[in-house]
Amino acid sequence: MKPCCARAQVISGPAGSVLICATIRPPAASPQLFTSDSSMSSYSVRPAVARDAKAIAEIHVATWQAAYKDLMPEDYLAKMTVDKRQAYWREAIEYSEPQVLVAADGDQLVGFVGFDRSRDPKTRSTVGEIWAIYVAPAHWRKGVGLALWDGARDGLKDEGCTQVTMWVLLGNEQALQFCEHAAGFKREMPSLKTVDFGSIRLEELRLKRAID
Repeated sequence: MKPCCARAQVISGPAGSVLICATIRPPAASPQLFTSDSSMSSYSVRPAVARDAKAIAEIHVATWQAAYKDLMPEDYLAKMTVDKRQAYWREAIEYSEPQVLVAADGDQLVGFVGFDRSRDPKTRSTVGEIWAIYVAPAHWRKGVGLALWDGARDGLKDEGCTQVTMWVLLGNEQALQFCEHAAGFKREMPSLKTVDFGSIRLEELRLKRAID
C-alpha cells in the first residue's frame, strides 16, 4: 500500500466518506476465521473478489436504510440503489481502492470493510483509516463487526500503519458504541466536521486508536 494520490468518487457512510485512491494488494492465501464470544458463531473473513460486488452492494444499501432512517431524509436514502453501489464496489474491488474484506457466514456474505491510508490532509503515512464498515442488519451484534475490524487492523499493520482513524456520524449511537466499546477507538472532539446529506447537514466525528 502507498499513500493516497488522487481523489475520485465520494460516498458518505457510517464510517465516514468512502473515497477511492489506493493501490492493488494481492489477496490472502486463505480466509481468516473469527469466532464471536457472544454467539459462538464463526465467520470467515477474506479479500473481496469481483463476484462479491452485488452482495456487498445489497449490504451497503440495507445498512444505510436501517441505520439512517431516523437521521437522513427518506428521499435521500431512496436514491441509494443496489445497481449504483454494485458498479461502485465492482470497480473498488478490481483496483483495491480501497482494500475490501468480506465476512461470510457459510456461503452468505454478511458484512464488509474498506480500509487504507488515512485520507485526512497532513496525516502521516503511518496512519490508516477504516473508510467503511457495514454489517447486514440481521447480523448486528453477533461479532461480524469485530471480525471485520480484526481483519482490517491486521491488513493495516502489515502495511506499516501504527494508528488508525474512523469517521462516524455524531448521531449514529450504535456505530459509536461499537467503535468505542468493542473496537477501542477514542473520540477526537476537535475533529468535528459538517457534511451535507440532501436537505440536511449532519456532523461527523473522527475516532482514533493505536493499531496494537
